[in-house]
Amino acid sequence: MRSGILLALLFVGAARAQDAAAPPPAAVNSEKASDVPDPEKLRISSEALKRMGQVLKDVLGKLEEARNTKDVVKLNCVNEKLTQVKGLLRISEQSDVALQEAVAKRESSASNHEFTKVTIAKGKIEQLRAESEECIGQLAFRTDENLTVEVEVPDDLPAGDPSIPQLPHIIFSRPPPASPTL
Repeated sequence: MRSGILLALLFVGAARAQDAAAPPPAAVNSEKASDVPDPEKLRISSEALKRMGQVLKDVLGKLEEARNTKDVVKLNCVNEKLTQVKGLLRISEQSDVALQEAVAKRESSASNHEFTKVTIAKGKIEQLRAESEECIGQLAFRTDENLTVEVEVPDDLPAGDPSIPQLPHIIFSRPPPASPTL
């Protein structure tokens, strides 16, 4: 069920990218999947799987780092990215096997389809790696109770507190009437 959802997300992302008149997500060096020769597809797919495996290791390292900080927010954020990476990697491995079969059977449309799935997944996984790094760094601004801050006030600042409004001037005499009939 979960892999079906991830697969659907892959295709929705591909459709959006093509609808936006952007180059196809399967573009390798600005080429369409159909322009890439089959042996090259196999090589690129294999390299993409190796890179995705490395990203999985990186995200696992971020998960361990989040565990060590004992920050539940960071841990949940990285864990969510890790789950997505694992799902995309599983789909990519299945697509790589299907790509090898399609190339062996000389089925160009099937090989193009599987190659496209692998390249889209690689891009998504790279994005998830960056997001997992953001998870770890997102709460870096939190302070600890022992932190002290020294503030230097420039000498040329105006005196007074601008957050306290000044009272309006008191009118001691009433101005003359605006019309002589009063």
